[in-house]
Amino acid sequence: MEDIIKDVYSPILAKHGFIPELGMGNSRFGPTGLCWKLSSSIGEGYYWVYGQKDLFDIKIHDFYFHEDSFLEFNLPECLSITQYESVSGEELTPYRRLAAGSIKSFIGGCETYKVLIHKKIPVRSIGIEIMPAYYEDHLKKCYPGENTNPHDAFLSLDETTDFPEMVRLLSQVKTYRGDGFTSKLFYEAKVAEAVALMLERRKKNLMRSDSRLPYGDAQQMETVTAYINDHFALELPLETLSKIACMGTTKFKICFKLYHDCTVTEYIQQRRISHAEQLLSDTDLSIGQVAQTVGYSNAGRFAQLFHKKTGLLPGEFRKRFLEQG
Repeated sequence: MEDIIKDVYSPILAKHGFIPELGMGNSRFGPTGLCWKLSSSIGEGYYWVYGQKDLFDIKIHDFYFHEDSFLEFNLPECLSITQYESVSGEELTPYRRLAAGSIKSFIGGCETYKVLIHKKIPVRSIGIEIMPAYYEDHLKKCYPGENTNPHDAFLSLDETTDFPEMVRLLSQVKTYRGDGFTSKLFYEAKVAEAVALMLERRKKNLMRSDSRLPYGDAQQMETVTAYINDHFALELPLETLSKIACMGTTKFKICFKLYHDCTVTEYIQQRRISHAEQLLSDTDLSIGQVAQTVGYSNAGRFAQLFHKKTGLLPGEFRKRFLEQG
């Protein structure tokens, strides 16, 4: 029987500069869990974990690094669901930008996890990981004869900004401050609720029509995506993009959502915000000039979207890079 905190997280956290914190540190997120503090030579902040041996764990991140940091580690077999409130970085296997405001699933035990975290931007997130002993043994014993394995549900979610039920659940977990036996019951109930939400979402998706794109439509999505990547700072009318994809506007919107798991507007916003991060950290352009460079004539609208995607206002984002040189 593997103790997920002792056998897995303690070595990983020690390797990346986190030091166990005793006493008052635990009350910052909940006294039932364990808390680590990031070494001041590497960054600032905390990493909190509550776990039940080999069944599940709950993690809360609130830290940042002084410099861009490449992290590489191996997680055991598990099913993970995480909400990012603030983050700036990229996963590298495969490559994908980490986005604030998203709910992301992950299957552990398959390959080494590699991620680049950008400096001085807080990683604020809350996540749940469940182990095989929970979904292969515990659930089957509690609900014999039922299809209780949520693996396909976690695999199919990938990443989304449209999962309000899970956002509410994880927010409740993050703000909970109970202790003792009642806290153990609370966390157990929330893990079970998270699994139920994943299974229900998967069930609803299966009831919809087959979402796989034909090869020709997928090729058109590759073409239009390349065009957007080269022209994201310009006006990109839906009619123009539809013509490039050789589709009507309705079909184009449906195909794009199936291909990217986000709308055209959301994709363009992600590209603009990514470029804005680079301009804010590497240039002296004013925030208004940055907004115009990435395609927003209204600096207020730009600031609103930037905050939604990163958890920080543009000025706050830039200030973190100016501090400490």
